[in-house]
Amino acid sequence: MNVKQLAAEKAVEYVEDGMKVGLGTGSTAYYAIRKLGERVKAGLKITAVATSQASEEQARELGIPLVAFGDIDGLDLTIDGADELDQKLQLIKGGGGALLREKIVARNSRRMVVIADESKAVDTLGKFPLPVEIVPFAWEWTLAGLTKLGCKAELRRSGDELYKTDNGNYIADCRFRAIASAPELARSLQSITGVVEHGLFIGIADLAIIAKQDGSIEIVKRESNL
Repeated sequence: MNVKQLAAEKAVEYVEDGMKVGLGTGSTAYYAIRKLGERVKAGLKITAVATSQASEEQARELGIPLVAFGDIDGLDLTIDGADELDQKLQLIKGGGGALLREKIVARNSRRMVVIADESKAVDTLGKFPLPVEIVPFAWEWTLAGLTKLGCKAELRRSGDELYKTDNGNYIADCRFRAIASAPELARSLQSITGVVEHGLFIGIADLAIIAKQDGSIEIVKRESNL
């Protein structure tokens, strides 16, 4: 059983006719976009925006109508994955390198549905390295600033080259092991000049759909429910 697909297809059930939808990025979001394409082909009327070039290309191939950001003032719903999530629906995102675009889209959505398999659900965030998007200029100093927060920070690589986001920036993967206070860490990260955005999503997700190996689905809701 593909648990990622199970969670993704359940999330697509929340999409209704006439909605403006944000399309996430990553291996789980891939299945949501695919299922959404099937529903569009069957007659569902929506418009969408994508959080990465890869998701945009997939959506176009499936016939999902895409709209320019400047032509809309926000979204009804965004469906996206997470690298880690806790019971408060605090997330670590950015394993796919699209954290900045994902956060912009999620912040401008009335609701965000997170899709994940049970391995992503944790008691304390931090086992997964926290991605931080930084500008290439003087990256050595920015990396040093990140290290002072108590992590081991390394620039992500793609083969022999430094990985670059769709925005032309670098990703620093920061290994904290355990994050005692995600809000406090978020504030510290935002204070470092050279940091564009970090992968902590706090107070953004409204609902998480967590699929399990036995075929069951756990739904975790934040204070404002869907």
